[in-house]
This record gives sequence, C-alpha cells and structure tokens, in this order.
Amino acid sequence: MASKPPAGDPVQDAPRVAEPKHAAAGLPAIGHTLRIAQQQMGVRRTALTLLRVNQKDGFDCPGCAWPEPSHRHTAEFCENGAKAVAEEATLRRVTPAFFAEHPVSDLAGRSGYWLGQQGRLTHPMYLPEGADHYEPVDWRTAFDIIAEELGALTSPDEAVFYTSGRTSNEAAFLYQLFARELGTNNLPDCSNMCHESSGSALSETIGIGKGSVLLDDLYQADLIIVAGQNPGTNHPRMLSALEKAKGNGAKIITVNPLPEAGMERFKNPQTPQGMLKGAALTDLFLQIRLGGDQALFRLLNKLILATEGAVDETFVAEHTHGFEEFAKAARDADWDETLTATGLTRDSIDQALAMVLDSKRTIVCWAMGLTQHKHSVPTIREVVNFLLLRGNIGRPGAGVCPVRGHSNVQGDRTMGIFERPAPAFLDALEKEFGFTPPRAHGYDVVRAIRALRDGEAKVFFAMGGNFVSASPDTDVTEAAMRRARLTVHVSTKLNRSHVVTGARALILPTLGRTERDLQSGGEQFVTVEDSMGMVHASRGRLEPASAHLLSEPAIVARLARRVLGPDSPTPWEEFESDYASIRDRIARVIPGFQDFNARVADPAGFALPHAPRDERRFTTATGKANFTAAPVEYPELPTGRLLLQTLRSHDQYNTTIYGLDDRYRGIKNGRRVVLVNPDDARELKIADGSYVDLVGEWKDGVERRAPGFRVVHYPTARGCAAAYYPETNVLVPLDATADTSNTPASKSVVVRLEQSTAD
Repeated sequence: MASKPPAGDPVQDAPRVAEPKHAAAGLPAIGHTLRIAQQQMGVRRTALTLLRVNQKDGFDCPGCAWPEPSHRHTAEFCENGAKAVAEEATLRRVTPAFFAEHPVSDLAGRSGYWLGQQGRLTHPMYLPEGADHYEPVDWRTAFDIIAEELGALTSPDEAVFYTSGRTSNEAAFLYQLFARELGTNNLPDCSNMCHESSGSALSETIGIGKGSVLLDDLYQADLIIVAGQNPGTNHPRMLSALEKAKGNGAKIITVNPLPEAGMERFKNPQTPQGMLKGAALTDLFLQIRLGGDQALFRLLNKLILATEGAVDETFVAEHTHGFEEFAKAARDADWDETLTATGLTRDSIDQALAMVLDSKRTIVCWAMGLTQHKHSVPTIREVVNFLLLRGNIGRPGAGVCPVRGHSNVQGDRTMGIFERPAPAFLDALEKEFGFTPPRAHGYDVVRAIRALRDGEAKVFFAMGGNFVSASPDTDVTEAAMRRARLTVHVSTKLNRSHVVTGARALILPTLGRTERDLQSGGEQFVTVEDSMGMVHASRGRLEPASAHLLSEPAIVARLARRVLGPDSPTPWEEFESDYASIRDRIARVIPGFQDFNARVADPAGFALPHAPRDERRFTTATGKANFTAAPVEYPELPTGRLLLQTLRSHDQYNTTIYGLDDRYRGIKNGRRVVLVNPDDARELKIADGSYVDLVGEWKDGVERRAPGFRVVHYPTARGCAAAYYPETNVLVPLDATADTSNTPASKSVVVRLEQSTAD
C-alpha cells in the first residue's frame, strides 16, 4: 500500500558521496521506479497507471516532451516520467484540515521536497489579506475574488498571466484568448527561462522557432552531436533513440562540461542485452568549458571552409543568404582563442572535425547548456551556420534538434502563449472572435518580475508551475511577488509559490493528466505537442483526486465568464462543455491545425508543418536560410573564481524534487552540494567534504549568497562548477540575461567559494 508523507523535513546537512556511475538505467532504474511508485500509489494503482503512460489510448506523460516512437513498448516510460506520474496519481491528499494545521509561516520554512510530498490539493483555498492560514472557499467565491482584483486595476497590463509547460493545447488556447480579450499580452511562460534563446535564433535563421527533425531522422543520421544536455536525467527516453541510431551506424559526439552516465552507457531496461551489458553511446566526449560552444562551432566552421569539397555549395547558393559575411568571420577564427574559450585540446577538435567531414547527415541536439548564457542566441546561430554549410537542414537524417523540457511547452507557444505575438496571429484571433486584441508587447518572465517589484503589476495568475522557485534571483523574485495585490495558482500539488504570496492569494486545484475529465458534454480529452512538433491526444482514466477539482479549460472558461461578463463574444460555456469546440476554433486560427478533430482521432497523432524540413523553404526576412556572423563571446573568469552552472539532480524534474539523491553522480541524502574540479579545488585550497558558501559576483555589486554547500571533488571541466537549482537560483541576477531572448544566464554564474561559518 501507499506510504504516508514525511511528517518533518529530512536532515540534509551531511550528504554521502560515492564515485559517479558510468551507465544509466538498467535494474537500478527499475527498482527505484517501482519503489517510488508504490510509495505514492500502492501496487495495484501503480500497475494500472504506468501501463497507460504514453500509450496511444492513454495519457501523455506530464514530464518531458520527448516524442513517442511509432511502435510503443508496454512500458513506454522512463524512471523520471514514472516519478512524475506517481506524484500526480498519488493517494496522498492535502485537504482543508492540512491548511488549518499548518499556517503559511510554517509552510514557508519547509523545503520544496516536503511540500511536494504532501499530496494532491483537494479544494480551492483562499488566503485573506493579513491572515496566516489558507481557508477553503467555493469556486464561485474564488472567481469573485479574482474578478474584484482585476476590476480594480487601472489597466489590464497590471495583470500577469503565466503558463507552465504542462498546460494542454486546449487550456492554453483559452488562457491566451481570455488574457487578450481582457486586454493584455502579458503572457510569460516557462519557455522564457529555457528555450527562448533557441526560438529567437531559429526564427531569425530558418524562419521557425522549432526543431527541424522527427524521430525517424535520428535513426537515419550519420552523426549526432549532443551539446549542453544530459538526456539520462532530463530526457531519459532519448537514450533509446540514440541507442537505435547507434545500432544503425551513427556516431555520437557529446559536448558538455560534465561527464554524464547516460551518455557514457545506456542499459536499456526493455531488452535482456541492454539490462546485462548496455550500449556505449558517446564516441567522442568534448569536455567543454561553460559557454565555449560558440567558439567551438565557429572554429569547426573555419575548418570546414578550409577543406576542399566539404561545403554543400549547391545548397548554400540556392537556399541561403549572408554566406560571404559569415565566411569572412569564420575564416578569422583563432585556434588559441578557441582553446582558451573551450578548454579543449587541438587533437580533440581535430577528431571532431574528422567525424563531421565523414558524415553526410548530421543532427545537433541541445538543451539548457546552450540556451542559458549571455551569448546563447549567437551560439545557436553558429550551430545553424554549422549545419547550413553542409546542407544539413531539410533532408532526412539531418537538422536542428532543440530538446524541449516540459511536456507541452512547445504546444503552449504554438497556441499563442507568447508576450510578443505575431501580427498574423492577432489578426486571425480578431477575425474569428470579433474583438480587437492588444498589439503592444507584454512582459516575459524577467520583465514580469521587474513589473511586480516596481508596483507596475498587481495581479499574478499562474496556470501551473512553481514560478517562485523556477525564476532567477530568488530574493528579488520573492519580494516582487509579495508586492502583488493578488497571486493565484492553478495547481495539482503544493509548492513554494503557494507560500510566497501577494496580499491575498488563491490556490485553485485542477485535474491532472492521469485523471478522467467529465464535462456536461461528456468525457473529454486534451492534446499536446511534443518536442518534434507531433500533436496527439491525451486521455486520463483515473477518478479525480477530489470531487472539488476543475479542469484547466473549465477554470479558464468560468473565470472568463465571470470577469468578461455576458457581453463577451466568446462562447465560454460551450468551450467548457465540449473541448472539440475549442479545437474547431484552433483549426481556424492557427496554421497547420486544419481538420484538427478529425486528424487527432488518429492514435498516432499528426505532424505540424515545418517548411524548412518539409520543403527546404525558409520564411525569414530574406526568404532564405540566414548565415550570421556575430563576434565570438565566452565568459571571462577572474582569478580565484569559478563559473557555476545550475542543474538538476536525477531525483528532480524542473523544480519538483522527488528525492534527495543524485544516483548517477554518486550523491545521496542531500542537495546542497557543489561539484568542483579537484585541480581547481587544490588551487583554491578547498578540501573535499568541506563546507562553503557560494557567493555570486556580478557587475551590480550586490552580494548574492547560497550558504552551506558541501564541496564534492568531481571531474568537471576546469574552472567550472555545478550545483542544483532551485537552491542556487538565488545566485542568478535578475538582469543577467541572454541578449535578444532575455533568458536568465543560469549556466554562467561567476562565484567565489568562502568557507562556511557552519563548517
């Protein structure tokens, strides 16, 4: 049977450290999966639930956005996906009695792990101004409170509507529709903090801010470069695709500051051979210095240009623009500067070049290791340059592959969750719904925090997520949230954002992916878009955790009816009762969704159109794929300092903490650890096992401190360190962001290590 939640926060002041692993998955992953699932769901519910994950007639995993293969295994989930499902389908409950027992002041002192372990929220809860306890309210009262605060605003732009990547297409479409009918484009989302740099770079260079490959392309590739990504923890099912690609003859180059077990060897739990021996994945490991990726790809481009016959001249002539300016910049790339920027050897770069020149079909995959630096957008543009040179966009087995995190973060953007919407999208909304949407750009995440801090935004509404813990500059973010008049969170479980509130606060409990969605029009399903632009249905089967839950589309529709009133031209009641009616409107507004209801009836779903992939057509300002020629940048490190990247442990997904271990890195029973190269530690006179404060250094002169981290000597790249977020988000300055995309620069934080007073 399922176990009870922890009564008190576990002690984490003495984490145990062992040698890191050199293989991922296998029997340990199966054992850990079953143990966590049984603790949350019990044996029978575990079996019934996990066998429906990612199945054609089941529900989409609420974890990552990796696509499903055409042939589904009986167990089509990974360890971390199973943890996400278990926490949603848990038998634990957070009832009004829990809030009566625990004042907000008590909950604010608890860890995110403890909060999340308490279980599913069961009732709408309200924190009145000046109170220290949430109290239950009915849905009508909750919507009245929101309507009151929105109605008191001097402008709709004083409201912020945030979206998490878990939100379905249907809910996201209604949410942006409500915000824009209200009169604002303040629609920040979690993509602002992760792949905004990818979207910015790709939109400019190839005309669409999405990856250009499908799953079958990975299987056909000759070379796959995995840069700034840890699939073994963040997208574990990707390892199966890489294993299949290797079986078909592909080579893999891994570019990362840390060696990661999943990219060394994958023990596929679906096969006896995989369980026993596994498959080696990486053929060449380039242990790059944080932020050195642009310099690496620029030098590779120089070397390709210098190799006779290496450039696809026909493709370049017919399909690209800006080649001459790019080529001049690439030919000026300097070996010594590149070796300094990357920390790599000349021999390793030569090996990479040989593999590149050997490949007729190359894919580059990347994640946060490329997107969260000041120069992330030019870095990704340089990756595009690299692929364009040899014609590796718009043909099978080749292309760009930004690997998205949360399960529908890409779909939410497709549905219009964007603070800077395209005029054509707004025109389509106006034509379909008969109101004039606002045209002024709204706030992204960083600008929303500034607006709350400065009193320019007064109502914060979050559709899912854990905004406070996910955002940078924790102290600034929390102070900004506390200045709001009202904070509202649509959630399935308790998290820190519920205890860092405005003057008033609401928690609105919602259905999860695993749960049956029954409306007046019958049983409903929702849809999602994966990281490769495939759209498919998701159908929950479990009974809801409480009779008091509403679905996300129902919450938006009822809120819109209450706030906008009877004069709204939008049929909100119809949308709530029958989600097919929402999909009919999506089909008329968003290109690629024609005959949406008919096409999504196919259990395999359908692929959205992608002009570069499908036609080698590039809808950029020039009408062609654009080469670019930005100056090479990389972080400069003062003497005696380290460059810190924030990252996940294996026992977490985004800000959700499932446990206190990081099995592959050898960390057990603690999260306040900092991974430091042994040679750097010796130079800094910092012993393994000692305790330090991490102190951020940035040009504003503000001291940002994360105290009490155990030093772990670890094989990181020289000059680089790593520690888990959200504990280290306090070190990331709000204004330290990527140029163009405004994404927080969480992968290049300059820190000094000071001996902790608690040591």
